[in-house]
Amino acid sequence: MSSPSDPTSDSAIYNRVFWLSYAANLTMVAANALTFHFAELVVFLGGTEQTAGEIVSAGACGAIIARFGLGQMLDRYGPRRVWSLAAILFALACVTFMLCREVSVVIFLARTAFATGLAGMSTASIVQIQHQTPWHRRTEVIGNFGSSGFVGMVIGSVCGDLLYRAIPDVSQKFQTLFALAALCGSGVLGLAFMVTRGHQHVRPQVQPAPHRLIVKYWPGTIMLVGMMIGVSLMVTTVFLTRMSTHRNLGGISLFFFGYCGSAFAFRVASSSWSRVVGRRWLVLLGLAGHALGHLFLAHATQPWHLIIPALTSGFGHAMLFPSVVSLGSGAFPKEYRGTGTTVVLGFTELGSVISAPILGGIIDRCRAAGFADPFAPMFYSSAGFATFAAVAYWWSTRGKTDDEQQAARQLDVDGEGSSEVTELDPESCSRNCGPLAAARAG
Repeated sequence: MSSPSDPTSDSAIYNRVFWLSYAANLTMVAANALTFHFAELVVFLGGTEQTAGEIVSAGACGAIIARFGLGQMLDRYGPRRVWSLAAILFALACVTFMLCREVSVVIFLARTAFATGLAGMSTASIVQIQHQTPWHRRTEVIGNFGSSGFVGMVIGSVCGDLLYRAIPDVSQKFQTLFALAALCGSGVLGLAFMVTRGHQHVRPQVQPAPHRLIVKYWPGTIMLVGMMIGVSLMVTTVFLTRMSTHRNLGGISLFFFGYCGSAFAFRVASSSWSRVVGRRWLVLLGLAGHALGHLFLAHATQPWHLIIPALTSGFGHAMLFPSVVSLGSGAFPKEYRGTGTTVVLGFTELGSVISAPILGGIIDRCRAAGFADPFAPMFYSSAGFATFAAVAYWWSTRGKTDDEQQAARQLDVDGEGSSEVTELDPESCSRNCGPLAAARAG
């Protein structure tokens, strides 16, 4: 049985640092949700729906490119500096949105800064959490930490909608929303300083170029699964709204309440599943949840029809995200964990960027071909990609052992304190994880 002084006990892991990090991530996601009316801002400034899409895509592409530098900065300077700079960048971008009076290059640059700030804050917080957690409990802690995002999304989106409806002056609507988002960014900055106070970062002795690290420690087909997360996010955050309008469903708030509620509940309930059934099965269950959710969406013709796909998709997200981040970033040594986490999260964004024109093209082609419902083929296609990712991942990982699951089982049998097993290394793994994990670590 673990004692309170055991670094793997719940009281040692879920401590002040964890809960401050939880609050910071919740605040960041709420701030992002407050800006969900960004497309309306672009239209108000004289742009079109297409212009809004171009600005958002440009920002996402800029953030993906910036991730190469973010990974290097995290490895070199640690989460404290990157987290703080990213929060400042995010807040400044929101202030710039407030000051924009027309669609120009300024709003494109601000959106890029906005997306880069979000990428920096989310990555730095996950890296910080991983640094504070024994490696065989990383998936559990990443999952519980990530539940803050569901709470933040509900709070931010509800507050944003209420303010948007309550303020009569259109210009003042956007001033208020983006001012609050900037204020939340400042709050994240303060929390980041509190979380990382006294943290001493050890810079790696050798700093290879990002592409060399990616090639050397390539995590494998789990990156394809990461792209599927991006595809699913694109389906639910962009095309679901258009489908709701086409089918006269009266909005998608019911879907997101069900999605966030399901994801939060399953994330908390499944916190120890990675050590019981293994991350491989969690990935397969998550992909099955997304595939089923998209198939159900293809047949949703009434508002209440959104409930089942919301629950299944939320389950899929709860299973998938922590396992993908843990497996992908865990392929990199601890000193390069910043680059590893950045690469994994970058692939989710890459999945969104690549899938957006493909899924949109499917809708347009089906509409031009005279389909009564051009959205159903799009949902079938995204479900098909989830199925393909599941088959590819299952085939490539068959017969392999999950080091995290094996280490947890061994520690349960031996009853050893695991301060020795805080990270993969050949000596500790040969003692506590068995020969397969030791071979991988060596």
